[in-house]
Amino acid sequence: MIRVVIVDDQALVRAGFRALLDAEEGIEVIGEAADGRAGVELVREHTPDVVLMDVQMPLTTGIEATREIASDPALGGVHVVILTNYGLDEYVFDALRAGAAGFLLKDTEPAELLRAIEVAASGEALLSPAVTRRLIGEFVSRPPDRATAPGLETLTRRERQVTALAARGLTNEEIAVHMVVSPFTAKTHISRAMTKLGARDRAQLVVFAYESGLVEARRLPCTRPPAAQE
Repeated sequence: MIRVVIVDDQALVRAGFRALLDAEEGIEVIGEAADGRAGVELVREHTPDVVLMDVQMPLTTGIEATREIASDPALGGVHVVILTNYGLDEYVFDALRAGAAGFLLKDTEPAELLRAIEVAASGEALLSPAVTRRLIGEFVSRPPDRATAPGLETLTRRERQVTALAARGLTNEEIAVHMVVSPFTAKTHISRAMTKLGARDRAQLVVFAYESGLVEARRLPCTRPPAAQE
């Protein structure tokens, strides 16, 4: 059972998400909050698997709430998915750096929302191919800043390789094929890299890979066709 908390200042949005999720077997909505401060308190009380978090809310914004949740060791198993009406903007980058597992547009199709919750609960990065391309575009305009992404020197050659491949959006199985290793070995390298870098999930590896200069954004090929959600 995936336990979910919904944090959004619009009652209608919360009601819509709850109705959809309550009808789904294997997902349970255990609470709602109308602002970021109440959301953090709710998360600390119930420690859900996934939090659907709006960006702009009163008292405490979704970014601030996400940062507070991500910095609490007791909430290490909580995965925050940012909800936005605006597509990719400065909020998304702030959210990923704050510790969000990824983000979704509020007009996402129901099936995609359900899939996203499953992906986030498993600890995978929630970045669609469309989002990844725009994310790359943003980092293309910025020089690498190793000062904001310490830890590259702690990674082995293999760990750097899997981190770069994860930043391209490859799954463990795809990384395994690329490196000619087993999926278990690929997953082990990913886990070790995350531990050394203090990354909560693969989304944090994506941010690290670009900010450290490990991945050259301009040289990244398109590795898979556009997803249906685009």
